[in-house]
Amino acid sequence: MAIPSPSPSTFSPSASFSSSRTDPSSFSPFPSISPPRFSLSSRLNSSIFSAAAGFFGAPDNGDIQYELLHHGFSLERRKTGSAVFVTLPLDAVSPDGQLRRKKAMSQSFRALAAAGVEGVVIELWWGLVETDVPCSYNWKGYLEIVAMARRFGLKVRAVFTFNQHGLGPDDPHWIPLPKWVLEEINKDPDLAYSDRFGRRNSEYITLGCDTLPVLRGRSPIQAYADFMRNFRDTFRPYLGAIITGIQVGMGPAGELRYPSSPSQKLAWAWRSRELGEFQCYDKYMLASLNACAQNVGMREWGNGGPIGASNLMNNPEQTEFFKGDDGSWNTPYGEFFLKWYSEMLRLHGERLCKEAETIFRGSEVNLSAKLGGIHWHYGTKSHPSELTAGYYNTSIRDGYLPIVRMFGRYKFTICCSCFEMKDVVEKQMNPVSSPEGFLRQLLTAARVCGVPLEGENSASRLDDDSFQQVVKMSRVYTDGLEKPLFSFNFVRMDKNMFEYSNWVRFTRFVRQMSDTSKLFRAKLDPGNNRGLSTDITASRLALVYH
Repeated sequence: MAIPSPSPSTFSPSASFSSSRTDPSSFSPFPSISPPRFSLSSRLNSSIFSAAAGFFGAPDNGDIQYELLHHGFSLERRKTGSAVFVTLPLDAVSPDGQLRRKKAMSQSFRALAAAGVEGVVIELWWGLVETDVPCSYNWKGYLEIVAMARRFGLKVRAVFTFNQHGLGPDDPHWIPLPKWVLEEINKDPDLAYSDRFGRRNSEYITLGCDTLPVLRGRSPIQAYADFMRNFRDTFRPYLGAIITGIQVGMGPAGELRYPSSPSQKLAWAWRSRELGEFQCYDKYMLASLNACAQNVGMREWGNGGPIGASNLMNNPEQTEFFKGDDGSWNTPYGEFFLKWYSEMLRLHGERLCKEAETIFRGSEVNLSAKLGGIHWHYGTKSHPSELTAGYYNTSIRDGYLPIVRMFGRYKFTICCSCFEMKDVVEKQMNPVSSPEGFLRQLLTAARVCGVPLEGENSASRLDDDSFQQVVKMSRVYTDGLEKPLFSFNFVRMDKNMFEYSNWVRFTRFVRQMSDTSKLFRAKLDPGNNRGLSTDITASRLALVYH
C-alpha cells in the first residue's frame, strides 16, 4: 500500500563556486526540486550540477558563497508515534577532528528539522578522538555538530564506536583503532581476535582480555569507561536536553558480537551464505576456554573451537558440527562450547552496560546497544552464522532472550537493523535466509521483557517498498502496547537522500512513522521574506545562494 504523499519538497539553489575546488565526492544535500535559479561561475563546468539529482558541492573552503533567509521556525513537532533519526555521513568529522563542510551540514540540518525528523545520529570514533596518546581526547568536531543540532531544534544520539571501520588505508572511509592501541596490538598480536587458521581480526580488541591491564596499564573496559567519562564531562551541558541517546559500541561494527566474518563482508554474507568462523583462538580466549573445560572435568574440550565446523563457504548440512539434528552442535560437547562462547559475549556486554549505567546515571540520556542482524541461516536447525557470531540461537533454543534480559536489567534500549528487508526477496537468493523471522524473534523478546527498541535499515534504500516494510515490522513491536517505546534510525544521510523523488518518499515515511495527521509547518518571518511566500510546509525549504 502506498504511503500518503505530502507536498513535494522544494529547494531553490543559486550557486557560484570554483571548478578548480569542486570535489564530486563531497557532500552537499540540496536537490533542485522546482526549476532552479542559479548562476554559475565561468570557471565551473555546468555539467557538474544536476537539477534533477542534486549535487555534491565543493568542500567547505570558502568558494561557496551563500546567504540563508533569516526566519523563525514554528514547528508542530511529533507528539505521537515513532521518532525518526538520521545517521550522519561517515566522514562528517575529518581524521584531525574537524567538522567537514559546515555550510552544507548546516543546511542539511535545516532540511531534516523541517521534514519532522526528530534528530541525528553521530558516530564518535575512538580512533579519531583518542588518536595518539592515551587519555587525550579531541571532541572539537563533535561539539560543533551537537551545537548545530541545538540551533535547528534537533536531538542527538551519540554512538561510541570502539571498533575500526573499513578495509584498510586505501579505503576512503578507513578509520582504524587509535594509533597507541595498534602499537600495543603489534607488541601482543593476541589482543586481536583469531580463528582456527590463525587469521587475526583487529576490528575490535578481543573480549578475552576485557579486565586485564594490556593497554598501557589499563584494561580495555577501563579505556572504554574513561572515554565515556570524558565525553560525559565534556558534553555535560547538552546531556538530556540535546543529547538524548547514547549507544555504547560493544564489538565489530559497534554490535555485541564476535567478528565471525569481517564486517565489510558480513553485510553481504547472505549472498554467499557464509557460516562464519569461531573467534576463540587468541591466548586470552583459549585460557578462559581451558579453565572452563577443566571445571567440568573435560580437559580435552579446552584446546580450541569445534572440530568439523568446516570452512566459511560450506553448506552447513555438509559439516560435522552444523548439520541437522545429528550435528555435534546438538551434543554435550556442542552445548558446552556454545554456552561458554555465548556467555563470554554476554559478560562483555554486561561489563559495558554496568560501566555506562554508572557513568551516565542521572544524566537523563537513554542508553542503548546494538545487536547484529544475522539472518542468512535462520531457516536451518543449527543457525550456524548466528552461532559463530556468539548468539546461541537454534531451532530448539532462544539465544536472544538472555541478552535482552541482560540489557533490560540495566535499562538499555536494543538497536537492530534489517527492518527494511523482506523474506520473499531474500529467499530468492538464499532459501534459508529469514530477516523477518529473526526480527520477529528479537522483537518478541523485547516486548516480553519490556525493553525499548531502535530499528535501523541495513542498506540505504529509499524506495516505498522498503519504507513500508519498516512501518510493518515496527508495528510487530508496537501494536497493542500502551506505551510503545520504538524509534528508527535511518542509515545514512547522503546525496541520494536529497534527490527529489527520494526526499518525497522519505518525508512521507517520517510522517507515517510519526502517526499524525498534521503537516509539519514552518513560517517565514514576514519581515524577512524578501518577496517569497510567507507560509511553507516543513517539506518545502527556500534557500537563496548568491
